[in-house]
Amino acid sequence: MTVRYLAEELYRWTRKVEDLEKTLAALEVGFALEERDRLETALRQAKHQQAHFRAVLTSKKDPPRI
Repeated sequence: MTVRYLAEELYRWTRKVEDLEKTLAALEVGFALEERDRLETALRQAKHQQAHFRAVLTSKKDPPRI
């Protein structure tokens, strides 16, 4: 995987996490519990993917040359 691809995927997952967090925050208190659970599960999975791509991207970066 190229660094560019990893950066694009990290950006995509970061946007998805932000969107899910906004949607979850906008839900009314009395909203359907099933929908809230679905969104929380999707958010948890998106954060996992975001952390994965961040870790892979960090490992692919070249160490600084002294």
